[in-house]
Amino acid sequence: MADVLVKTGGCLCGAVRFSAKVGAHMDVCHCGMCRRWSGGVFMGVPVEDLKIEDEAALGVYRSSDYGERVFCKSCGSSLFWRMQDGSAVVASLQAFDDPSGIVFAEEIFVDDKPATYDFANDTAKLTGAEFIARMSGQEASGG
Repeated sequence: MADVLVKTGGCLCGAVRFSAKVGAHMDVCHCGMCRRWSGGVFMGVPVEDLKIEDEAALGVYRSSDYGERVFCKSCGSSLFWRMQDGSAVVASLQAFDDPSGIVFAEEIFVDDKPATYDFANDTAKLTGAEFIARMSGQEASGG
């Protein structure tokens, strides 16, 4: 992970606190599950070496064959999306105490994006199939 920063964060009620190494980029996910889970787009930051102070305060929802969503059981804050096999963890940008230094770099599941909004930033844009292929280490098969 180039340009590594160490960031801290937590949920709305304070029951969950975490620290992690983060890169300097953020992705926005437009998939229907993320929009329903977060109340809008999910602004995610890939993290490594995630340390959680009270894992018992976390709830986990398996939202697909490969991914799961992690939230605070007390206040419901959306905190992390992760691969079920543990190969990737993405933290909500909104959960960080200080998100400065993190740049909006990429939009994923652009084929699911509603026509009601657009971002002005010039970002890479991946369809759902392209993103899933990248995460699974396979080539995207159009569609």
